[in-house]
Amino acid sequence: MSRVVVDVMLKPELLDPQGQALVKALDRLGYTGVTSVRQGKRFELEVEGAVDDAVLARVRDAADTLLANPVIEDFTVRAEVG
Repeated sequence: MSRVVVDVMLKPELLDPQGQALVKALDRLGYTGVTSVRQGKRFELEVEGAVDDAVLARVRDAADTLLANPVIEDFTVRAEVG
């Protein structure tokens, strides 16, 4: 089994209210100096066999279709080593 990771983030130009709330909460808890937080999602897909370019392309297609909303989110796909 191999693992492919899909990280999904809001596009940088979009407001991230949850990230802004986290910045304020961190400051209240004494974690000063944090000026920005962007929250996102991480998907870990276990796949059969080795991860090659074809597997990454299929996962990229799945991410574009189901895991991310390409209108408001960007995503990256990578094989996880280890």
